[in-house]
Amino acid sequence: MAALSILAFHLAIIAFNVAGCVLVPVGAWRRWRWVREFWWRLAHLLSLAVVALQALAGRACFLTIWQGDVAGHATTQPLIAGWIDKLIYLPLPLWVFAVAYVVVFAYVIALWVFVRPRTPRRHGGGQRRA
Repeated sequence: MAALSILAFHLAIIAFNVAGCVLVPVGAWRRWRWVREFWWRLAHLLSLAVVALQALAGRACFLTIWQGDVAGHATTQPLIAGWIDKLIYLPLPLWVFAVAYVVVFAYVIALWVFVRPRTPRRHGGGQRRA
C-alpha cells in the first residue's frame, strides 16, 4: 500500500510539472493571471530543477528509488498501478532522461523570462502608500 501511495504521489508531481509546462504559455496567451503567481511558478521551477539535477548526477528519481525499496520484490500489484508504472517508467537509458529533463528545465527557465511571474508583495506592517 505504501508503494502505491508513493506511485500516486509521483504521478501527481509529474502531472504538476507537465501541466505547468503547458498551462503557463497558454495562460499567458489567454491572459490568465494565475499563471504568473510567483510561489506556484517557483515551486514548478524548483521541482523541475530537482528532476534535472538528479538525472545529470546519473541517479534515478528519488521517488522511483523509494517506491522500489518500499515495494520490495512483490510481483503483484493492482491493475491501475501497473498501467501507471508502464506510463511513467519507460525502458530507456538514463542519459535519454537526463537530456530530456535538462531541455525541459531550460524551457521552464525560458518561461520564467518570457512569462514573468509577479513579484510577491511585501507587507509593510500595515502602512499604506498614498
